[in-house]
Amino acid sequence: MATEVVVLQHGSIDGTQVVNHSCCKGPGYATPLDAMAGPRETLIYVTCVYTGTGKEKPDFLGTVDVDPTSKTYSKVIHRLPMPHVGDELHHSGWNACSSCYGDSAASRRFLVLPALVWEKPGHSPLFGYDYWYQPRHKTMISTSWGAPAAFTQGFNLQHVSDGLYGRHLHIYSWPDGELKQTIDLGPDGLLPLEIRFLHDPTKDTGFVGCALSSNMVRFFKTSDGSWSHEVQNWILPEMPGLITDFLISLDDQYLYFVNWLHGDIRQYDIKDPKNPILVGQVWVGGLFQKGSPVVVENEDGTTYQVDVPQVKGHRLIGGPQMIQLSLDGKRLYVTNSLFSKWDKQFYPEVVEKGSHMLQIDVDTEKGGLCINPDFYVDFGAEPDGPCLAHEMRYPGGDCTSDIWI
Repeated sequence: MATEVVVLQHGSIDGTQVVNHSCCKGPGYATPLDAMAGPRETLIYVTCVYTGTGKEKPDFLGTVDVDPTSKTYSKVIHRLPMPHVGDELHHSGWNACSSCYGDSAASRRFLVLPALVWEKPGHSPLFGYDYWYQPRHKTMISTSWGAPAAFTQGFNLQHVSDGLYGRHLHIYSWPDGELKQTIDLGPDGLLPLEIRFLHDPTKDTGFVGCALSSNMVRFFKTSDGSWSHEVQNWILPEMPGLITDFLISLDDQYLYFVNWLHGDIRQYDIKDPKNPILVGQVWVGGLFQKGSPVVVENEDGTTYQVDVPQVKGHRLIGGPQMIQLSLDGKRLYVTNSLFSKWDKQFYPEVVEKGSHMLQIDVDTEKGGLCINPDFYVDFGAEPDGPCLAHEMRYPGGDCTSDIWI
């Protein structure tokens, strides 16, 4: 899998001005709450994939217009193709974020696709995936998806029994990069994928989404300086929801996660991180929707399926996969591709017809989620044919790429 470095100069894209919203010091904002008061997003970058779809085309970074006053609202307005075919673009990260706010020499100029996790020689965990760090606590924590030889072939439950999928968190010293501790999450923590600390740099608490177990796990520092965890079983029916992405609002008030297989997005009040409260839920596809061969069975034996609305005349195929929240916390963007092999296995129609992007309106006062009926990005209508859409980034940073010190 190749690593591409994409230079994104603050200028114009197809005549659309891209504004650098960084303050007069370094990039980003002084605090998470300052970021929440930043300008509304007008553009969003999306990793778009042809790898695994049967099309011999390079993956590309798409630019989507998310300005509701624009004539090209909810359209792909620019495409930056990769130099090679077969990259399978996935995650991305900026060369600088709000952690460099005090450095006037730093500039948010480079978007790296895909981002990689590092460790010192001789301290390599069995598997790696996502990571997050909290500089004031001199700690970075990484997750563990599984062996590429397993997950690149599609999902096979036997591979879980064979130990080819992860269930550990790896605790590193920061910035030294020395592996200090490994936490076994056990059978309740299978396939830990996305990980987030709270945005407040003084906090020593965060969450990790364990996809196969459909659990959110809260981790925290103990009194002796080591790290521990507790499992919070928020879903886990017999068919896993497959929590493939989650994020935390910049004020640390709400946590949002997706159930890729079930098809819903959930909003939890985490003002007390030990006692999350479900305050919002919306169905945007998935295997539980009406017309699917899968039905949900209640404890009394009755069955049901859920209603999923069309958006701008489009039936919502696949399930919610990656999400990105506006700085003010009022708009949630969602795509529906996980990984081409898994898409083909669980949602072959997405591979055939292409991905979409939706926008979810968020009630930040009482809680609540609803689909914006006027926003639908159709990646099935791309010039080179249908493609798969995955991670999203704002030019000026966001709650899943900015860290404060």
